[in-house]
Parts: sequence; C-alpha cells; structure tokens
Amino acid sequence: MPSRLVLFDIDCTLIDTGGAGLKAIRATVEKIFGNEGPPLDLAGSTDSGIVRGLFEHFDRPYNASIEEEFYAVYLPLMKRNLESDEFEGKVLPGVGRLIEALESDGHALGLLTGNIEQGAIVKAAHYGLAEHFQFGAFGDDHWDRNKLGPIALERANLHTGKSFSADDVLVVGDTPKDVACAHALGAPCLAVATGSFSVDQLRECGADQVLETLEGAEETLLSHA
Repeated sequence: MPSRLVLFDIDCTLIDTGGAGLKAIRATVEKIFGNEGPPLDLAGSTDSGIVRGLFEHFDRPYNASIEEEFYAVYLPLMKRNLESDEFEGKVLPGVGRLIEALESDGHALGLLTGNIEQGAIVKAAHYGLAEHFQFGAFGDDHWDRNKLGPIALERANLHTGKSFSADDVLVVGDTPKDVACAHALGAPCLAVATGSFSVDQLRECGADQVLETLEGAEETLLSHA
C-alpha cells in the first residue's frame, strides 16, 4: 500500500490532560492581563488565536512581546500541572495501537495542532508520545488553524524526503475546527468523538468519517490506506 501522511490533533484526540492545560491558561490570563478574562473556547482553537482574542477582550492593542511573555508564563505552569496529582490525564483509548499499526505499515505521522510547538512537545513527551511525532504545524505558526495544513505538509516533505500531496493526507481530530482545517488543505478528516462534540455533531460539520473512539481505528484506516 502507498504510504500516507497522517496528521493528528493532540488534545482530546491523542490525550486528555484532565484540565491541566485549561487551568494553566486561565492562571496565565490572570497574571498577564490582570483579570480572569472571558470564558475560553479551546476546542480546536490555536493558542495564538486565543491570545489575540484576549487582547480584543481587554481592549488592548496586540503586542507580540506580551504574547511571548504569555507563553513564557503558560509553559511552566502547564508542565507543573501535568506532573501534579491534581489532574488525571491519560492517553486516549486506542491511540497506542493505532500509532504502532500506522508506523509498522510505513505511514508518516505528524501533528496538526493549535498548541504552540513547545506546548505540544511538553504534552506529547509527558504522555510518552513525543518520539512518534518529529514534525507538524502548531498554533504559533499561525493564529488561523486553516492556515496550518500546508505548513504541516511542507514540513512532512522536508522531514521524510517524500512528496506528499493533500491527496495523501489524512487529518485526525475531534472538533469541527479540525474538520475545517483538513478540508482547507484539501484532505479528508477522520473525526473522533472523544472531546466535546458528539458523533452526530461531527457528521453534521462534514467530517469524512466519524468514530466514537480510536479503539480499533487501525483496521479502518489501513483498509483504506
């Protein structure tokens, strides 16, 4: 079978941090902006998009230095939360077997996530997944998630030495924003209902295939590879 490029979202697709990431962001918002800020919609959002939204909420002009300061506060807080017994994080069902099966079959794996790169690395490393993902596109590459697909594709080709096109890509995620990101690239999306969206909601937003979890997903993916 020809190899494919499979690009994974992180949060609620590969892992569940048990709220460790959200609490770190909220604490950072209060430290940087002096107020707890608005309710945050993290599902499928980019970190840089969230920060830009905070500047708007607090009626402050965007400032790249403050954005960098935000990440400098957020990253150690998030790492500390991941290591704390307060949060019961986990790798989601079926993820380990799926990654093993895809790698054994010669497919290339990357990340396509709204996390900033260092945040993605910290999370993947904490849950023992970092070694499987050597490239990707991240929330500090662009605030608009729909711009991340071509970046991930270019980096995949540079890293692997192959010439993947959008036709060779499968995006795996758990939100309508993951679906939109895949389709903006011209690639299909396998959506998994392990986040805050149901199977029906993911179908309604145009996901090409929807599963309850990634348990047994390798059989479906490899049969269509």
